[in-house]
Amino acid sequence: MNKIDKAVTGQPAPTQPRRPPMQVRPTGPILPPANIQGNALMVVIAIMAFLACLTLGAVSMVRATAAGWQSQIAREITIQIKPQEGLDMEQALNRARDLAMTFVGTRSGQIMDDQATTRLLEPWLGTGLDINDLPVPRLVVVTIDEANPPDFAAMRDLLKAEVPQAFLDDHRTWVNRLVSMARTTVMIGFGILFLVFTAMILTVVFATRGALSGNRHIIEVLHFVGAESAFVAREFQRHFLKISLKGAGAGGLLAAGLFAVAGFWQNQTIATPESDQAAALFGTFSVGLLGYLGIFATMIVIALLTTVTARITVMRTIYEIDAIRSDPARTDGLFND
Repeated sequence: MNKIDKAVTGQPAPTQPRRPPMQVRPTGPILPPANIQGNALMVVIAIMAFLACLTLGAVSMVRATAAGWQSQIAREITIQIKPQEGLDMEQALNRARDLAMTFVGTRSGQIMDDQATTRLLEPWLGTGLDINDLPVPRLVVVTIDEANPPDFAAMRDLLKAEVPQAFLDDHRTWVNRLVSMARTTVMIGFGILFLVFTAMILTVVFATRGALSGNRHIIEVLHFVGAESAFVAREFQRHFLKISLKGAGAGGLLAAGLFAVAGFWQNQTIATPESDQAAALFGTFSVGLLGYLGIFATMIVIALLTTVTARITVMRTIYEIDAIRSDPARTDGLFND
């Protein structure tokens, strides 16, 4: 066409300006990235995640402490020898120790001297105590192999025959009580954790429904223009997944940081009265690798729970919209209102 115009007029045809390349405008999010409902839901999720992770870490700490106590008690037995008139206490102690060491499963035996026995009685009887003036039993501490313990019944019978004043205490009663106490404490901890998770589920459900109720018009518009239910649910699911990850991450990291700070403080204050009292009551504040993995797993579960709740709520909302549209009486009443 340009060549024909040039042949007719004798001059080249004017060139048309080129159009700039078409730029595709990026699609904005359907839901606003931040609003009052979303921020409130994020705070609620953060609080519940903090409580859940704190409870889980406390249960892990109690289990580890109880296991340490149980192992410490189970690895030793004691032989008590009551003083009697005419009894050579030192000879009886040595004889009882030697008899205990003849059994398979014993590792070492140590006779507690007068100074060690006096230190054990100081919290109840005070200082400056002369142990020879009191009928205080003397002790022989025997360390045993936990994996292969000796025959306590046979040892008890042999001691009774050779040293009648000796009494064998294998701490089985204390170990059984400690095991029962540890199991009860762990069950109580898991019960509290279950209640926290239940409260978190209910809170997340109601908070998610409240947040979605403010965006119901968006769901209706998208559904009326032909958007599929899966597309609408996926958009809301992605939106609430981001909110739940932020809230659960904040709560979980705060709980993990609290345990880390407590463990650091305990390590820095070893052999102080405050640290000793805290260790006696709560044990070590270290939750270990499994505890931190449990906190991370709790964060993931909370995020998935919120996401699934949002998807189910959106699908039910779309179902209600379809039910209203398919019922002429409800639709006429809706428009008449």
